[in-house]
Amino acid sequence: MPLQSHAALAEIRDSLLETYAANDAMNQIILADLDPRAWRAKLAGQEAGGRTIAAIFAHLHNCRLVWLKNSAPHLECPPPLDPDRCTIKQAARAHKKSASQCLRMLKDALSASPNRRVTKFSRGSWAQIWPAGGTMFAYMFSHEAHHRGQILMLSHQLGYRLLHKTPGVWHWEKLWKQAGLATRPR
Repeated sequence: MPLQSHAALAEIRDSLLETYAANDAMNQIILADLDPRAWRAKLAGQEAGGRTIAAIFAHLHNCRLVWLKNSAPHLECPPPLDPDRCTIKQAARAHKKSASQCLRMLKDALSASPNRRVTKFSRGSWAQIWPAGGTMFAYMFSHEAHHRGQILMLSHQLGYRLLHKTPGVWHWEKLWKQAGLATRPR
């Protein structure tokens, strides 16, 4: 493969890793801006199985732990979140830790190294195992984006304005800085 192709692949890999790093910055912005009254609120008439915002954030974190345990067992996992008991602060801390470990997992999975340790991606016992790679990143990012959308919609439906004073999750240049990245979206 020509050198230029290796450089292009490395740039794509780096962009994916930066995007995943900014992913948790999005979650942190939402957690910081969320009205605490919305954390455990339920919609009027909501069925017993409906998730609260707290439960959705716990689900996101706990899914990350499943991915880590099944795909990168050599990486340390933070403790799970209890959807019925966790606080906003606990969720923010837990998300930072699990996001950091998921980023380490993705760095290895997307590496061209023949010695990489993350070679498979398991979403859990309910799903087939995939080879580690770009689809792994796409699934992880889209899973979180889907649930972020649920959180934003639920907050709105509950009557709590979220991210109305800032572009928040849409201001990617700021997200890159917040994630500590030296680059900008590319």
